Amino acid sequence: MGADRTDVLGAAQRLLNRDPGASMSAIADAAGVSRATLHRHVDSRDALLVELGTRSLDQWERRLDGVAVEEVAATGDAAAIRAVLEALVLGYVDDADDHGFALTDHVILANAELIERTQRLADREAVLFAAAQEAGVLRTDLPLRWFGHTIYGQLVAGREAVRLGDVARRDVAHLVLSTLLAGVTSP
Repeated sequence: MGADRTDVLGAAQRLLNRDPGASMSAIADAAGVSRATLHRHVDSRDALLVELGTRSLDQWERRLDGVAVEEVAATGDAAAIRAVLEALVLGYVDDADDHGFALTDHVILANAELIERTQRLADREAVLFAAAQEAGVLRTDLPLRWFGHTIYGQLVAGREAVRLGDVARRDVAHLVLSTLLAGVTSP
């Protein structure tokens, strides 16, 4: 029985989330195919990683589109902007379960096409952050791009905290969102 490309990529993604250093043999085993079959789907491990990085960016774009980020930002409505910001962050936490390895993989982070696309998506996100600053949802004394970096860092921290058993997976969304919006100091 031949393996469908989507199934092979899904199996690779799940394995790489558990073991980012997994070999092509291990990936083929996880997908239930031979190495030859895996190589019919992707030429190399780097090509596989770039394809999976593209899938993670596709999901990021779907998140931004799904909440109509630019349209909501244009309203200037603080409540709507905050709701979209919260929905995005909660969605990103869920996405980190599926695409988490892409947050730190050196092949993905060094690919010129993925870097360019990441910048375009970060620019779209920054439109929301700017509107959130203007509406009083986010602090105005912080650089605009800091919010995206903060969310990114929190996603990496959340995945690592779960991996180490320091926090329960069910608590990560609340921890990331509350840390973003309230910080870590006592009120």
